[in-house]
Amino acid sequence: MNSTANVALIVVVVIYVLARQLRARQITGDIRRMLVIPAILAVIGLRDQHLLDHAHQTTSAVLLVIGIVLEVAMGFAWGFTTRIWRDASGAVWSKGTVATAAAWIGMLLVRVLLAVVGRGMGIPLSQGSIMLSLAALLLVRTAVVTWRARELQPSYGVPAAG
Repeated sequence: MNSTANVALIVVVVIYVLARQLRARQITGDIRRMLVIPAILAVIGLRDQHLLDHAHQTTSAVLLVIGIVLEVAMGFAWGFTTRIWRDASGAVWSKGTVATAAAWIGMLLVRVLLAVVGRGMGIPLSQGSIMLSLAALLLVRTAVVTWRARELQPSYGVPAAG
C-alpha cells in the first residue's frame, strides 16, 4: 500500500474503533471477528519497507518496541476503563467511559511524544510502526474486555433470599 492509503487506513480504523467504543454494544464473543482488524493492521505494518530506519536500525527498533509496549499498556488501560455489564436477559454489553476517552487521548499523546523523540534523533516515524502499535492496542483491549466479560456472574433475575 502507498503512503496515502496507509494514512487513510489508520484514520479510518481509529474513527471506526472510537465510534464503536463510545456507544453501548453487545459483546458476542466471536473471537475471530475481533481479531480481523488487528491482524490486517499487523500484516500491513510488518510489510512496511520503512518499519526500521536503515541508517539507525538499532535505535529505531528500540523506539518501535517502546511504542508497542506503551500501546499494550494503553490497551490494558482502555480495556479496564470500558464499562461491562449484563442486562436482564443475560446478554453482555460494553461501552467506553470518560476514562476510556482519556486513555485514547493519552495514547495519542504518547504516540506524538515518540514521534518527536524519534524525529529529534533523526528517525522518522514509520506508518508501519503506527499500524503495529495500533494492532497491539486493539488486540490487548479486546483480550481484556473479553476476559472481563467472561468473569461476569450470570444474571438470573432471581431475587436474593433473605
